[in-house]
Amino acid sequence: MTQTDTKTRLLDAAESLFSQQGFANTSLRAITTAAKANLAAVNYHFGSKEALLRAVLERRLLPLNQQRSNRIDQVLTEAVMSEAIPGTEALVRAFVEPTFAFRRNSIGSSEFISIVGRAMTSADPAVRDLFLALIHPLINKLHLALCLALPHLPSKLIFTRLFFTMGAMGHCICLSGFSQMFKDNSDSNPEDDDFMTNNLINFVTAGLEAPC
Repeated sequence: MTQTDTKTRLLDAAESLFSQQGFANTSLRAITTAAKANLAAVNYHFGSKEALLRAVLERRLLPLNQQRSNRIDQVLTEAVMSEAIPGTEALVRAFVEPTFAFRRNSIGSSEFISIVGRAMTSADPAVRDLFLALIHPLINKLHLALCLALPHLPSKLIFTRLFFTMGAMGHCICLSGFSQMFKDNSDSNPEDDDFMTNNLINFVTAGLEAPC
């Protein structure tokens, strides 16, 4: 058994247990037992429980952030080439579409989404603060791009509306599996990614572009 195998098993076990029990309620012993590893393996590969948490989040979030960053760069480049301001809808799409694709296609996405969902509603700030630190550069980049797209609006107002956008997107992402909430409305299905993605983009674009 290779060191890489052990490290991956620890990451998988931690991700699963953090999603089920939360970070604070998950012991290193529970993680190592699930991973069929010894306690020393955590210190060897990660150094601490907090460092293991960072590795769990980075494994899913950094590639997703890079996809979204690349899409934003593409929108900005196309705007420069056409000598126009970037489109709000295009920037929102660059941020939202990879997120829904991640939920739909990525291994471990449901566990990761559960971890982040817990973090945003938990009194324990460990996961929340780390998640926010990891996503901050991307949010800052999107905010600056939206300021270019909406030069007539104050930067602070755009950031506030971006905060609303994050909340709406997070709510939609976490709705997976809750179709019973919509059983009396056949036109609404939170598990239809195209429906949810396009309507979320239209909704938040209108909100971002609304007058002061």
